[in-house]
Amino acid sequence: MNKQVDSHSAEASKKRVLLLFAHPSQGRSEVNAELFKLANTITGVTCVDLYRDYPKYDIDIEREQQRLLEHDVVIFQFPLYWYSTPSILKEWQDLVLEYNFAYGPKGTALHGKHLLCAITAGGKEDAYQCDGYNHYTIRELLHPIEQTASLIGMQYWAPFVLFGARTAVEEGRVSEHMQQWQLLLNAIVEDRVDLKKAGRLPQLSGHLDSALLLDAELLPAADAQSHTKGEA
Repeated sequence: MNKQVDSHSAEASKKRVLLLFAHPSQGRSEVNAELFKLANTITGVTCVDLYRDYPKYDIDIEREQQRLLEHDVVIFQFPLYWYSTPSILKEWQDLVLEYNFAYGPKGTALHGKHLLCAITAGGKEDAYQCDGYNHYTIRELLHPIEQTASLIGMQYWAPFVLFGARTAVEEGRVSEHMQQWQLLLNAIVEDRVDLKKAGRLPQLSGHLDSALLLDAELLPAADAQSHTKGEA
């Protein structure tokens, strides 16, 4: 009897994750396509390829709103295009986040849900600083999405970022990023995210040791070392 109760309790505590993938040139993608493929293997994550579902941008508003209602955490996955999202993701926001659904006097449907961005950026991390050639941090560049989340009552998390995406494969950095991605998705589903820290960090990538409620041995090597040093 207790085992049944524990089982039902564990299921009830799991988060339902909706991943919206926007990449207009998937045939040339070295990282995003693999991240999306990996996400598709994780139970509890619903993966939607927006360009595949809506090649003519004829977004089904009711369908997308229902998806939002059925999930607890929403992830926008995309390559950073000219300091913003690919166009279909902006179209999705413009059409789906309607008055009196997502905002307005009756627009409380998304209150209490969570939003984060999982992105790839062509430049190295030091380029996304006030003294770098992009002049702003990744988090600052994503402020329009963060403010959208605030307006519609969602809790915004720090982004999960792969910098220097153009050279990540040849430099051998993709494997560790994929490990972190899998770890993050599983932790979200299992409700093992420190929500306050996830909201405050500049980015989740490279900081999973502080953002996730995990044992050190479950972390990828780089994060595990950081976790150990933090305790010393």
